Amino acid sequence: MKYDYIIIGAGSAGCVLANRLSEDEDKSVLLLEAGPDYPDFDRLPIDLKDGYNVWRSAYGPHNWGYTATATPLQPEPIQIPRGRASGGSSSINGQVLFRGLPEDYDNWAAWGNDEWAYTKILPYFRKMENDLDFPGGDFHSNEGPIPVRRFKREELLPTSVAFHDACLALGFPQDPDQNHPDSDGIAIRPLNNIDGVRMSTALTYLNPVRHRMNLTTRGDVTVHRILFEGKRAMGVRAESGGETFTVEGQQIIVSSGAIASPQVLMLSGIGPAQQLQSLGITLVHDLPGVGENLRDHPAVFTLFKGIGEPPPDSSPSIQVGLRYSPETSRTRGDIQVAPILMTSEHRPASVKIEGDDFHFGFSAALQNATTAGRLRLVSTDPQVQPELDYDYLSDPTDRERMRDAVRLGLRLADHPLFKDIIAERLNPTDADLASDEALDNWLLRNAYTQHHSSGTCKMGTSTDEMAVVDQYCRVYGVENLRVVDASVMPDVIRANTNATTIMIAEKVADWIRQGK
Repeated sequence: MKYDYIIIGAGSAGCVLANRLSEDEDKSVLLLEAGPDYPDFDRLPIDLKDGYNVWRSAYGPHNWGYTATATPLQPEPIQIPRGRASGGSSSINGQVLFRGLPEDYDNWAAWGNDEWAYTKILPYFRKMENDLDFPGGDFHSNEGPIPVRRFKREELLPTSVAFHDACLALGFPQDPDQNHPDSDGIAIRPLNNIDGVRMSTALTYLNPVRHRMNLTTRGDVTVHRILFEGKRAMGVRAESGGETFTVEGQQIIVSSGAIASPQVLMLSGIGPAQQLQSLGITLVHDLPGVGENLRDHPAVFTLFKGIGEPPPDSSPSIQVGLRYSPETSRTRGDIQVAPILMTSEHRPASVKIEGDDFHFGFSAALQNATTAGRLRLVSTDPQVQPELDYDYLSDPTDRERMRDAVRLGLRLADHPLFKDIIAERLNPTDADLASDEALDNWLLRNAYTQHHSSGTCKMGTSTDEMAVVDQYCRVYGVENLRVVDASVMPDVIRANTNATTIMIAEKVADWIRQGK
């Protein structure tokens, strides 16, 4: 059988595409997922279902297990959790459904991608959500597949209440809606979590349409490469259960994420010519930008020993968060700071706690870092991960802003509201805080991911030698091939990336159905 659309990756974008493209009954859709597929909610594993203990899901069995270089001072590689199951990273993430600032998308437009201006993408943010706290209006919708809610004041844990009120006491404004275009200050987070269940794209987009006769979903399928006739994509070579097979398609859509999507392209002969030829890969098209422009939000974690008993592991690991900019910054929304439990994915994998004492921390992350990393293919085996170098905080202005974020967190921790919550600060130490130089050294030794990898198949104009796709997400130099996921972002947005990834898939699905 020849499918109209083959989607490689049933993640945050792939599930959306499968839903929207299969709305046309005359089009056949094949959705391939490298990890397991769980069509029955009652048999969904606890790490994917339970959205509060995110540590268990992010570092659990449905994680690709990627490792990466963070900075030259890191003694060991850091872990980069990415979801390997239907729903992709939306099935293991922290469920903060958080939009970027309007300037993020308007920057994309100013760089030659005019279809991605904020006013043009806002309808797709509205299309995806059912915001249970905001009844429609200009910025929200109550008709989309993903439910969004915020904790009520009375539901907040003591650490969240103290952090929230300490931010207000320090003069930060109350932010009632972090998805409003004027968002700034301390807010209760918008979450796609209902009654403790993570509302992934597998549950919200894929499961409701599995009955469609024109949609086929296959889990545990590893795509080896995309097949070409000349410059025209015509199918995929894949493996499942030890057997290798070929499937043909009219259009091939790669939605495997910011790490696996460039890997699939390079394995298929699309990427930097010299790198591919050194591995013996037949070149289909030389695109030097594939794997470059690896963007993320570098983060650090301030660890405290708490007073009293720790909350149960079933407690929500994140509830509130601060968005602000240091005084020296030229842009807004540069920093996120949030109190988190040890069950949060934002606790670095390197932080080990012995015993049952109460510990928690503040996560601080830079939202618009000036530097980017890179991804390199090291093997023709699709099971071998690429080499990842994030190059965090190599720019002095990035370190300056992160110093401000850490010191702000310490001011919040010193507020009287925390006197009955914090027993002592464990990391960074007083010596780490003795000077800018000492703190910079600590930052470079402790930087880790905020789990927002993006940018490795950059969207841009044909004159941009680092662009991989045009603004319609069509891969340059070949036919019938698109990339649709976080990898196409020209720069990472100033927020968690899942909502924007879903928005991208919604918008591109419309274009595909319109024949663009």
